[in-house]
Amino acid sequence: MSGRLWDKGEGVDRAMLRYTARDDWQLDQRLLPHDLRASVAHVRGLGRIGVLLPGEVDALVLALEELVRDAAAGAFVLTPDDEDGHTAIEAALVRRLGDVGRKVHTGRSRNDQVLVALRLYEREALADLAEAARFAALALCETAEREAMTPMPGYTHLQRAVPSSVGLWLSAVAEGLADARDHVQATRNLLDRSPLGAAAGYGVNLPLDRAGVAAELGFAGVADNPLASQSSRGIHEVAVLGAAWHVCAVLRRFAWDLSFFTTSEAAFVRLDPALMTGSSIMPHKRNPDLVELMRASCAVVQGASTELQTLVALPSGYHRDLQLTKAPLMRGLDEALATTRLVPRLVAGLVLDRAHMLAAVTPECFATDRAVDLAVAGVPFREAYRRVASEVGELGAGDARASLRARVSPGAPGALALDALRGRLEPSPPERRG
Repeated sequence: MSGRLWDKGEGVDRAMLRYTARDDWQLDQRLLPHDLRASVAHVRGLGRIGVLLPGEVDALVLALEELVRDAAAGAFVLTPDDEDGHTAIEAALVRRLGDVGRKVHTGRSRNDQVLVALRLYEREALADLAEAARFAALALCETAEREAMTPMPGYTHLQRAVPSSVGLWLSAVAEGLADARDHVQATRNLLDRSPLGAAAGYGVNLPLDRAGVAAELGFAGVADNPLASQSSRGIHEVAVLGAAWHVCAVLRRFAWDLSFFTTSEAAFVRLDPALMTGSSIMPHKRNPDLVELMRASCAVVQGASTELQTLVALPSGYHRDLQLTKAPLMRGLDEALATTRLVPRLVAGLVLDRAHMLAAVTPECFATDRAVDLAVAGVPFREAYRRVASEVGELGAGDARASLRARVSPGAPGALALDALRGRLEPSPPERRG
């Protein structure tokens, strides 16, 4: 009999096997540490209910921990013949322990085995993404504080609108990342229930210690209904990529701003030359490929999410379609994390043309300030608005820095509230993990 967990000794078409296994064995290499960790907890749980003898538990746990070390050292590598990580783990245990290795699958299915491995992987990836968003936001806050009173035009509809500041611009991105980080952490909380013990979606005729296994794996509790656990696959992955999309959507706007501000037409900002590329034909060119690809990263995550949403249009229970959720999930998370981790380096290398930005705060940008001043002096605001509108062409040069200092509504350029923002960026327990 082959090493496939489902093989009953009948003939199997090789082309069918290649088609159904696809690249699952490669993707499962990334899930292997989580699959092994969950297997250790499962074995101990079987021991607590008397399904495995103490000596069997010890032997299996020892062998699984050796496999964890082998995987970390690159000595436990999956191949196409393994079909998936679950098969490879059981085969390795059988090679080491004989019949005792064949007992590891008691009370579980590949369905809940992959569910728990995915949740452990997703929780770790989301903690990494939350931490990356936090570091990116803090880097933006640092520059925002240093450049709090550096004037630049504020834009609406891509037209100059009012005096703004570099501090306001960068702290806006930082606050957007703080919001996205909250979304990431909320999604991580959604995954904080263990599905292990759901088996194929209908439970098993064993008094499994699901709560004890969940606690050992660091979950807050158990996903009680086994069919609900199984039916959550794919839907939870869409939620994970939704949080990743939120981070990338904030960074997409930042990348768009940089694409515009670094043009020769705007010329407000220059990127570190080490973060730019050149043209293969035009010797003078320095291209902002980095920010353009950061801008595009959101499309990668959104595309992966759309792929998942299409895949999970299924009735309840397990369907093999769900195997195809792994690749878009990992692709989207990888893209979001790689993009976010580049932000501190990008921000540290920004070179501001302060004189050029100040010159771009042209007289019409002060029209709103003038209307508010008239309103404070007693003129009804709508009348002040019309009066200033009729005089825009006659407005003289204004004092951009004075305008910024006067803008003291909470959060405005004269009152950026960076301390409150930094307070939101304190490390959370998942980010303090070892």
